[in-house]
Amino acid sequence: MGIFRSCFSFIAGTVCGVYIAQNYQVPNVTKLADTALFMAKVVEEKYRKPNKRDDDDA
Repeated sequence: MGIFRSCFSFIAGTVCGVYIAQNYQVPNVTKLADTALFMAKVVEEKYRKPNKRDDDDA
C-alpha cells in the first residue's frame, strides 16, 4: 500500500495530463521555448554594449 500512496499524485497527474493533451488543443511547449530563446538572443544582440577596440589589439 505504501507505493500507491507515495506515487498517487504522480499517477493522477500523468492521467490528467494525458486526458488534457488528447482532448484539448495544448500548445507545443518545446516550440514555445525555442521561440522564447531566439527572441532573447535577438534582444541581447541588439542591446549589447560594443566591444572596446583597445582590448582587441593587445
